[in-house]
Amino acid sequence: MTGELPPPAPPRSALTLRLWLAGFGIVFNGVAAVLAWRAGLTWLAVLLGVLVVVLVVDLGWVVHRKRRGDPG
Repeated sequence: MTGELPPPAPPRSALTLRLWLAGFGIVFNGVAAVLAWRAGLTWLAVLLGVLVVVLVVDLGWVVHRKRRGDPG
């Protein structure tokens, strides 16, 4: 029995990290969009607003996958 290693842990998904990163991105880019709008950088504010929408969709998808029972 010497030299035998225990079985490796099952691989885990990074859904929780993705959840936190999406949440941070929503807040950060939302604040940056408002500041860009107030500074008169309309194109940047619109770009950041679109990114916020993409992050909200990603956050919803991650929550859906976690509720479905995917590991992570």
